[in-house]
Amino acid sequence: MATYCLTVARLRLALGQGARRMHVSAAFSAKAKVSMSRFEPSNHVNYQQLNENVNIVRKRLNRPLTLSEKIVYGHLDDPVGQDIARGRTYLRLRPDRVAMQDATAQMAMLQFISSGLPKVAVPSTIHCDHLIEAQIGGAKDLARAKDINAEVYNFLASAGAKYGVGFWKPGSGIIHQIILENYAYPGVLLIGTDSHTPNGGGLGSVCIGVGGADAVDVMAGIPWELKCPNVIGVKLTGKLSGWTSPKDVILKVAGILTVKGGTGAIVEYHGPGVDSISCTGMATICNMGAEIGATTSVFPYNHRMKTYLEKTGRGEIAALADEYADLLVPDQGCQYDSVIEINLDELKPHINGPFTPDLAHPISDIGTTAVKNGWPLEVKVGLIGSCTNSSYEDMGRSASVAKQALDKGLKCKAAFTITPGSEQIRATIERDGYAKILNDVGGMVLANACGPCIGQWDRRDVKKGEKNTIVTSYNRNFTARNDANPATHAFVASPEIVTALAIAGTLDFNPEVDYLIAANGEKFKLEPPNADELPKKDFDPGQDTYQHPPAEGGAKLKVEVSPTSTRLQLLDPFDKWNGGDLEDMQVLIKVKGKCTTDHISAAGPWLKFRGHLDNISNNMLIGAVNIENDGINKIKNQLTGEYGGVPDVARHYKANGLSWVVVGDDNYGEGSSREHAALEPRHLGGRAIIVKSFARIHETNLKKQGLLPLTFQDPADYDKIRPDDKISIKGLKTFAPGKPLLAVVKHSDGTKVEFQLNHTFNETQIEWFQAGSALNRMKELQ
Repeated sequence: MATYCLTVARLRLALGQGARRMHVSAAFSAKAKVSMSRFEPSNHVNYQQLNENVNIVRKRLNRPLTLSEKIVYGHLDDPVGQDIARGRTYLRLRPDRVAMQDATAQMAMLQFISSGLPKVAVPSTIHCDHLIEAQIGGAKDLARAKDINAEVYNFLASAGAKYGVGFWKPGSGIIHQIILENYAYPGVLLIGTDSHTPNGGGLGSVCIGVGGADAVDVMAGIPWELKCPNVIGVKLTGKLSGWTSPKDVILKVAGILTVKGGTGAIVEYHGPGVDSISCTGMATICNMGAEIGATTSVFPYNHRMKTYLEKTGRGEIAALADEYADLLVPDQGCQYDSVIEINLDELKPHINGPFTPDLAHPISDIGTTAVKNGWPLEVKVGLIGSCTNSSYEDMGRSASVAKQALDKGLKCKAAFTITPGSEQIRATIERDGYAKILNDVGGMVLANACGPCIGQWDRRDVKKGEKNTIVTSYNRNFTARNDANPATHAFVASPEIVTALAIAGTLDFNPEVDYLIAANGEKFKLEPPNADELPKKDFDPGQDTYQHPPAEGGAKLKVEVSPTSTRLQLLDPFDKWNGGDLEDMQVLIKVKGKCTTDHISAAGPWLKFRGHLDNISNNMLIGAVNIENDGINKIKNQLTGEYGGVPDVARHYKANGLSWVVVGDDNYGEGSSREHAALEPRHLGGRAIIVKSFARIHETNLKKQGLLPLTFQDPADYDKIRPDDKISIKGLKTFAPGKPLLAVVKHSDGTKVEFQLNHTFNETQIEWFQAGSALNRMKELQ
């Protein structure tokens, strides 16, 4: 292994001062134990075990391994006996840690409470970032959120204390930035209850978004199942320069692979171009990999990651990673299932959208395309930040653009908002003057939270239904996602491009070639942004917002949930399979076109009910388009003949003992990891979801809750189903992996049709279905 050497000056920088330096210096030996994080000194980085497992698997497979294979296979529960075949077998894994954001942590912790276990088995954290609505500015918005969400925050804090889970208070920052700053490191396997968990891949981690039930498995000490991923290689050559940013890499990749092209695969970046990208830039690319359906994305360990680890107080992990550097990069000669090549010298800034993150446009083309399609050119609001682009470098590059405008007497023509990724970023950009520049150009700094990116935005400058354009540095731009207005055309770009467009006030402004008019009437061009990758001084940590679990344990603590609460509700077990086929289930809705988890379980104002299953179920499928009438939240109740909202009709069917199914299109359930999109159909009487294809996380979530996610063996069979049909699913008595089920569809005119339905259940997952849910099965095995 490579020997790690530092000059005395750099050694001091990495180690810090005083007692801490003395403590950390002992860890610079590979044989010393190095803590996974400063918050968990008794949990250690175990590269030795990872290396041993990788060597076992490499010898078994007799071939070089990709980096993602090394990290994933290195965490196998049984590296000797595990059947390994990309895209086919299910792996049983032992993740190193779990992270949960507050909107999904509520249901995850309610399920963990239901498990009856006394304490989590792996390091776990809760992050309060989703429940803070952007209204008038960071401090006031945060204070308001603490007030109206006090019940939920108290529940999460007390549950964390009782069960040994670290708690990051509201105002700490966005979960993925906190993970990058504190918990991600090269080679770690982390699961998080948010679809943008892959952000950690920028630090050489395999970080995977999951539903809450998966998190419960890992917190319970049960091996976690993942279908063995394929591996897509993205070879980067050349070097980023000018207006082109890391965000443009993933915007380009999204245009190539589309929103489902990465499904079932890990995207692994490699090649000489990698070294021109900062660690936080690599995180941006991995973060938005969720929008192509990828299981996760990852970069190989390099000097950029080492520098970031040192700058965030983790020099000891960097030193250890250096000693195991060969483990943390792909083997020479490894093979990818497919390879995309991108020359960074030739890559141009991109803008993706509207309404889908894979509609990619070079910035030079967006104006012409917008005019052709009737998209509004006036930019109403520019929004920078979010978990995708809120690093120190991002803020610095945006401030670099804003400073040029200010120097010419200009301010933003559009409204402009800034979301710092963490308290540490907020404090540091305030200290270093970036926040003042962004404020002076017309910006408003929001709370350290998700905010408008997830629909937590009390937007008042346009009316609902008013056609308008916004440009963001976010990751996702589905219809009505940011502001609940289906007429808002949301485009995604880098923070520096968003800043330039907010200054110009128009979508067809190309800062590479177009001129602005200064206050004195002179024409000028914006120079390409330039900013430090990391602060010259150390980061300013800001306020301490972390709550440690009590050292003495939480056995004596109580977690109270009021039976009259509208925000929280203890869970009752779902009913078990009755042992027979599912007969004469009513089609609740036949969905037309794109149906994301935002369509199935909307966020925004509904986030407040994420801990109350019955209340949150009132938003089930209210955004989906009914093929019968192209209506939204308007379906026919086949028992009464009247039209009503989807949740209302589902409740009526359930009250009358009528089970139902949903029929959907391609990539059903793309987007967020929210398991509420699976819990709600199960709670309201659903039994099966039959579609052309599923997004990975949603399919798993449906299985976890005892539903049947099934796909048409022939996608054309979608057209054979009518909105008023009844469907029976045959073959459940002999339900087995790889064996199709039979659909018998009865039309209202007395005719019927039959066809095959495929599934991806393995034996363990079939047991979940039979028990009624994965949680029920866990209890059976205790």
